[in-house]
Amino acid sequence: MTVLSTLLHATAFRSPFLNTLLPSIGLAYGIQGLVAIPSILAQSEKFYDLSGSLTYLSCTALSLYLPTIRARYAAQLAGTIKPAWPSLIGALTGKAGSGLNWRQVVLSAAVSVWATRLGTYLFQRISADGTDSRFDKIRGNPPVFLGAFFAQATWVTLCLLPVLALNSLPSTLLSTASPILLTDILGLLLYTGGLSFEIIADRQKSKWVEEKKAKKHSEEFLTRGLWSKSRHPNYFGESTLWTGIAVLAGGVLCSNVGQVGMGFAGGIGGVIAAAAMAGVSPAFVTFLLLKVSGVPLSETKYDKKYGDRKDYQEWKKNTPMFIPKI
Repeated sequence: MTVLSTLLHATAFRSPFLNTLLPSIGLAYGIQGLVAIPSILAQSEKFYDLSGSLTYLSCTALSLYLPTIRARYAAQLAGTIKPAWPSLIGALTGKAGSGLNWRQVVLSAAVSVWATRLGTYLFQRISADGTDSRFDKIRGNPPVFLGAFFAQATWVTLCLLPVLALNSLPSTLLSTASPILLTDILGLLLYTGGLSFEIIADRQKSKWVEEKKAKKHSEEFLTRGLWSKSRHPNYFGESTLWTGIAVLAGGVLCSNVGQVGMGFAGGIGGVIAAAAMAGVSPAFVTFLLLKVSGVPLSETKYDKKYGDRKDYQEWKKNTPMFIPKI
């Protein structure tokens, strides 16, 4: 028995929905566990963030193609013609028999764009800096360091859950859904707006840092551009884009098509479960940003350095912490 056949048999469930969802989640923990081993031995966090982005990309790709992999394997065993691989272009143009729904392709692409951008940026940063201060106290403690990798797997799982759930719905069933919903439009607008906001904020900060190194200004903290509208505009953009992903996926998951595809009996309970499956993503991201690793670390750092300065206090008083002012 080959490795592929063993894995397919081990992850075969009665529900087509779980057949894709659970292996995709399991892959996140598998990748993080594999990257953790050499990282712990070398006591290095260099590939931590990059592995997170690669996990996003890998889990998303698996959730898109696993149903076809299973179907092709079954056809091979039966000696019949193998089904064709899904057509991404066909799905986007609404071509019948493409094997995917346009929403699956668009949301998977949305996640891939975000993950590629984040992973590239963070890997370039740690390559330049050499270390990440977040790991100063844990890289020498193997159990705790390992926990950081599994925590990252959990982060990927919860953030990706609405996309994984949508990709786990059978494409034949999704083809019966409405071609476009109000939640599709709202979700795409939120994602596009959030990603643009985050990119602009990051570029403004990068430019500000470069100008400071070139001694074009003597400012100690950034108060221009989007940073005059919010003290953390990049985090606001991050939260908004994941909200957009959840809205688009949630509109389908909460519909009759989504309820049938997930195996729910229907009724308010199934709708609530579907909404929770979609909503956990932006809720978890926003919680991390506001209460754990984003805003608290940044605010504490700047308060300690500039808390006694009048200009800093004025900026902090007149600039919202998260939601931008108009």
